[in-house]
Amino acid sequence: MTMTLFAGLDSSCYATSMALLNARAELIWEQRLPLKVKKGSRGLRQSEMVFQHLKNMPRLWEEAQKVSNYRLSTLAYTCSPRPGLDSYMPVFKVSEVFGKSIALAAGINYVQTSHQEGHIAAGVWSTNLKSNEFLAAHISGGTTEILLVKDNNGKYDIEIVGGTLDLNAGQFVDRIGVAMGMPFPSGRFLEEKALELSTEPLATPLAVKDSWFSFSGPATFVERELAKGVPFPAVARGVEICIANSLVAAIKAVSRDVKVKDLLAIGGVAANQFIRQEIVTKLRDMRVYFPPREYAGDNAIGVAYLGYLRENNG
Repeated sequence: MTMTLFAGLDSSCYATSMALLNARAELIWEQRLPLKVKKGSRGLRQSEMVFQHLKNMPRLWEEAQKVSNYRLSTLAYTCSPRPGLDSYMPVFKVSEVFGKSIALAAGINYVQTSHQEGHIAAGVWSTNLKSNEFLAAHISGGTTEILLVKDNNGKYDIEIVGGTLDLNAGQFVDRIGVAMGMPFPSGRFLEEKALELSTEPLATPLAVKDSWFSFSGPATFVERELAKGVPFPAVARGVEICIANSLVAAIKAVSRDVKVKDLLAIGGVAANQFIRQEIVTKLRDMRVYFPPREYAGDNAIGVAYLGYLRENNG
């Protein structure tokens, strides 16, 4: 029997991703190829990202073809960081051009969406979140925003109601992680280092005003303390506490005006177990939803799910 499948493609700043869902929105196959970053570097230029995506995307498509006996119904792809005509980043042109070209050549439906909507959809797909209105904390290297989301069967009305004024949470983590000699991206390594804590964590100041916050001042403070010889585990845990407490304070400020009780946390930094625990503990009056750690970071599952929803709900 031939399976009906829905494909998702995403070319984000640090991963090339592809996924296939079946007609029941179950995951059949997915793969991600992280972009390669030189040791000691804090990232890649957009041109370097595009070059790697151009090499990775055909490799993933070839692997996807090994799934046997299927009919591709809809192909969804990301074309921008966020929804909206003013949102643009060159890396997403790879998934857009590759995805649309395949769909047109195959004569199948295609859905154009954004990286942020893909994250939200992956969170909804992988949790029991049923509400059609909720807050989403999108915390990653490219974005740190608190969003008010209204969900109409995968068509998201998104309003930014808080977030960072400068450095994103993931940039804060990477800046300090690289300063401690960790690979980039540094999230997993900083989290592991924090687990070695045997002293008091570094008391890192917060810079929060209402639902907005800054990480540039805290990052500068942490770099100075590192230069003084503060132990790495204390620094790592101090960074985690600063991010968690900044988010909690901002979300509490939003919830005073927006009477929504459901919170979805998405993005790579949302995979951090300590930060998850702090958010749940300190936001007891909210229902907090976290995707499984493997679905929190960049992936194409949510993109494929949006294709599934648009196909089935019009």
